[in-house]
Order: sequence, then structure tokens, then C-alpha cells
Amino acid sequence: MDQPAGSSPGDITEAAEHLRQLEGQSIRRALQRGLLPCFPLVPFGCWCHSLAVTQDLLESEEPEDMGGMSHLMDLPTCELHRLGEIADLVASVRLSRIRKKKLALALKNEGYIPKLLQLFQVCESVKNTEGLHLLFDIVRGILYLDKAILFEVMFSDECILGVVGCLEYDPCLAQPGWHREFLTKTAKLQEVIPIRDPELRQKIRQTSRAQYIHTIIMPNPSDVEEGFLSTLNSFISSSKEEILHALQKDEEFLPEVFAQLTNGATAGEQQCELIKFFKEFCAFSFTLPEKRDEFLQTLSKLGFLPILEMLMSAEHLFGMDDLQVRSAATDILSYLVEFSPATIQQFVMQEAQQSENDTQLITEVIEQIICRPDPEFGGNNQLMEILCALIDPEKMLATASNLEIFEFLDIFYDRYIHVLTAPLLADTSEEWYEIDNYQTAETLASVLELLSFCVERHKYHMKIFIIKKDLLRRTLVLMKSKHKFLALCALRFMRRIIGLKDELYNRYITLGNLFEPVVNAVLDNRNKCNLLKSASMELFEFIQKENIRILIAHIVENFSDALESVKYIHTFQGLKTKYEHEKDQQNKQLNSIPFILPGETFAKEAVVSQVDGDVQLSEGEEKAAPTSPASSSGSCPTYTTLTTVETAPK
Repeated sequence: MDQPAGSSPGDITEAAEHLRQLEGQSIRRALQRGLLPCFPLVPFGCWCHSLAVTQDLLESEEPEDMGGMSHLMDLPTCELHRLGEIADLVASVRLSRIRKKKLALALKNEGYIPKLLQLFQVCESVKNTEGLHLLFDIVRGILYLDKAILFEVMFSDECILGVVGCLEYDPCLAQPGWHREFLTKTAKLQEVIPIRDPELRQKIRQTSRAQYIHTIIMPNPSDVEEGFLSTLNSFISSSKEEILHALQKDEEFLPEVFAQLTNGATAGEQQCELIKFFKEFCAFSFTLPEKRDEFLQTLSKLGFLPILEMLMSAEHLFGMDDLQVRSAATDILSYLVEFSPATIQQFVMQEAQQSENDTQLITEVIEQIICRPDPEFGGNNQLMEILCALIDPEKMLATASNLEIFEFLDIFYDRYIHVLTAPLLADTSEEWYEIDNYQTAETLASVLELLSFCVERHKYHMKIFIIKKDLLRRTLVLMKSKHKFLALCALRFMRRIIGLKDELYNRYITLGNLFEPVVNAVLDNRNKCNLLKSASMELFEFIQKENIRILIAHIVENFSDALESVKYIHTFQGLKTKYEHEKDQQNKQLNSIPFILPGETFAKEAVVSQVDGDVQLSEGEEKAAPTSPASSSGSCPTYTTLTTVETAPK
């Protein structure tokens, strides 16, 4: 490797050796200033690391007890003309753990920070810009020392405004910031419920200020090494834990919060503040694993879930549709589903078993998805995740018995699935094209995504519902929507059904000629390159790859003439080849057994496939099912006519 210009290995070794012999802070600082420019091509990080290790080695020989003043760092007198020297001193210790500790002790014991803040007032009153910029560097450097003994001083009522005032004068900014105005006017502590303990009130105020300072002094994440400001982070977290413990210990606090939330006389603004406070309270409580169970027990005793259910339908209780209240209530429900899904699932299952009305939590979640597609709310994805978590049988297995889960799914398909599919069944009527607007399309896309989830997780229940309601036919009407994302959702729903390779589903599709909308979409997009065309091709390729014979025969026999215009797509040619090969094999079998009537073979195959394939459970349903529904003779009586649909090829 080439030697850097202006230096040699001997020079560097000699300089390092000379550094070990130096004593005194001022000489060492002068060396840092003088030596670094001598090695312009030496990587700065390597040099800093070497320098920091050397300093720690030198200082590790000193006694560990630094309680005495004789071992503390000498500080310059706190005067205006020495601000530059103070700034250099603060900057110089950043590379040494021991020197940072010494400096922090010296600043604390000499009451240095209040003196610096007095200088700040002088500089600001005379508009000494250079002094204000130096004080910014000094105060930020002291915060970067990351010492808890200094945080108690800097975040106190006496010092906090001076500290954030210094941080307003960043030399990199054209105009000073306005942190003091924010803390004193915009971010005033609002007590949604009066806090009777003055020490707790002070702790809350101090923690909020610490969070604000952490936000404004934190550099870009890419510039931060691991563990940077770890003490400040710990200080904030421990303060929050103290506050949380104190509030939970107060037996009157949470009951008073819930009482005001459910009181119809509570003003709208006050109610919003209450629910936002409780949202933040929950968010932090659930991040503490050791406190989580205790907090959940407290909520359960106070009957919070019925309250949350009412808040999600704010207009029912308060005569208004408050977006902020519903949004915060949804966030809280999301926290509960993420950190304690068993609690919500047990509540939902108990509601389903005990109540006959539809004003329940699942109903509220579904209605939030389909009835209020409010762009300002923007919580549809969050609500859909919540609903999927609540109705997933695999997640219920951890907390409920098999019989309870199966009974819950029976109740869901008897009482709630109709709420979810109502927009789909209503908007796919003959007048569909008149209401094909973007808002309706978004709602239907959300519904189809949830129904696709049900197809996979509730195979038995969903199959009965789809065929009984002829749901796939109603869904495929949407392939003519002018909104391509909705047409794609409809096709994806059909793809999810075919992906199960279920014989009863396949017979339902062929009997209803449900491939016609898909083939029409292929023909309409034959000269285009878009997602709808690609998804259609993937569907046909899957059928060919998996050799789903009943679908291959249906497509070739009914749509081969129409697909002649897209011969360049090899998928259709492959389907036709497979069909012809299968037909030849069947003809050979029929010729070898002349006494069996044409069509009898297919009828027998259909009967066997119905017995074996009419009912197929998802993994969760299979574990939860008390008995196999396939063994019930009355499980699907309306589908027996499908057994004689297929006939022998001529």
C-alpha cells in the first residue's frame, strides 16, 4: 500500500510513542489539534480509535475512586471569552470513556451547567451570535456525554428552558429554532384526569421534555454508532415505567378514565384527549413484558373491551361520528390483538355464544371496513388484520377447545359473514355499472381480500357458503370493472378457490360456466401487457401444471374456438394437447371394456369424488372439528345433482 504523502511509518510510531509520554489535558488537546492535520490520508476512524485506546490506557492507571475533587478534570472558568476553550474541552473527551465520566462529575460537582445557562442569557440579550453557536456545541456535547447525573440537572424546571434555548442556535440553521415556544405554549402538559401526586406530575413533565430533547439532538440514524445515547434512552424508559407503575397503583385513576369515556355528557374534545391518552398508555404498557399480564388483568376487571366496542362505533353512544376517537380505539384494539390475541378471541367467542344481537365487536370491525371507507381514516388494512386475527382457527387453538372453535365458526357463518358479503351481493346486480366508482371499488376489493382469507382458513364452512350463495359468479361480474385493481381482486379470488384443487369447487365452476368472464378478460387484453393478463395466464398455467382434468376439459370444449385468436400463447396449446391425450386414453379404456355404457364411467367417478371430496377442512378446522363432516350424509344435500354433469366424450 502506498505511503500517505507527508508521513512515514516512523513518523506515526514516533508520534504515538510521544503521546504515551505526555501528561496533562492541555498538552494532550494541543497534540490532537496539531497531529491530525499531519496525516491527511490516514483514515480518521482508525486514528480516533487509536487515540481513544491510548487515552484509556493512560487513564486506566489512575485510581478508580473518582469521588474526590483531586481526580476530577480541571474546568476553565465559566466566562464569555473562554467559551471556545470549553467547547474544545467537551469535544475532546468524546473518544474516551474515562474522561467523559470525569468531565460529567466535574460539571455536576461544580454546578457548571447553571453557569453556562447564565452566559446563554447574556449572549442572547446582546445577540452574540458566535457565543450562541459555541453554547450550542457545548450543551449538545454535554448531552452526548450520556450521563444520568447530568440529565437530572438539565431536565429540571430551573434549567430545561435554558438548555433547549441553547439548542435553538444550531450553526447549520439559517434561523434559530423555536423549541422554547413549543415547550411552553404548544406542548403544555394537559391533565385529562387530574393527577393528585405532585411528584408524579413533575416526573411526567420531565419525561416529556427528555423525549423532546432526544428527538432534536439525535443525529441521522446512518451516523449513529450502536449504543449511542443509550443512557438517555434508558432514562426515558425507566421514567415511563415509574409513571406507568404509579398510575396503575392508583385505584381511582383508570376507573375515572373509563367513566368519563362512557359518559355521554363528556365534551367531544375532552373525549378525544382521553382516548388518545389511553392509547399512549396502552402502547407503552404492552411493550413491558413483565407488566403486561398485570395490565391486562386490570383492564379485564374494569370491563374495558365492551367500552372499546362502544368507542369503535362512537356515533351510537355519543351521537357523533368522531374520526379521532374511532382511529384511537382501532389502534388500541390492534395493540391488544398483537400482544394478547387470546384475550380478544375469548371475548369475541363469549359474545358470539351469549348474545343474539349483531351489535358486537366483530360486527363493528366489519362495518368499519365496508361502511366507512373514509380516506382520512386510512385504517382499512389495520382493521382487516384485526379481523383476520380474530377469525383464524389456527390461532384460536392455543386458547379454546376444538368444539368451541368449530361452534364459533358456525356462529360466524350464520351471523357475521352476511354482513361482510352484503356490499358484494348488493353491488354485483344488473345496475352494477352505474355505481362503479372508486370508493365502491375499494370497499369491494377489501371484502374480496377477506373472503380469500376465509377460502384458505375456513375450507369447509366457506365452501358451503360460496356454493349456496353462488358467490363466485357474483364476484366474477367485477372483472368488467373499469378499475383494474378490482378486476384483479376478483380473479385472485377465483385463483384461490382453484388453488385448493377441490373436486366439488371444480364441478361448481364447470356447471356454472364460470370461466367465461376470465376468457373474455383474456380476449379483451390480448394486445395489452398488464397485471390482469399476466394473472389470467398464471391461472391457466396452474391448471395445466396441476393437470386438473375436469377444468382442462371444460376450457377446451367450451372456449377452444374463442382462444384460436391467441394461439401465440403456448399455455392454451398445452391445455389442448393435454385434453386430446386424455381423451385418447379414455377412448382406449372404453374400447377395451365394450359392455360399459358411455358416460357410466364418468358418473361413477363423479360419485366417488363427491364422497371423497365434498368436504375438505382447513388445518385449523380439521383440528377443531369434533367429528368429520364428510361422514355426515346430510352435509351437502343440495350438491347431489352435480354427480351426473359430466358425460363421456363423443
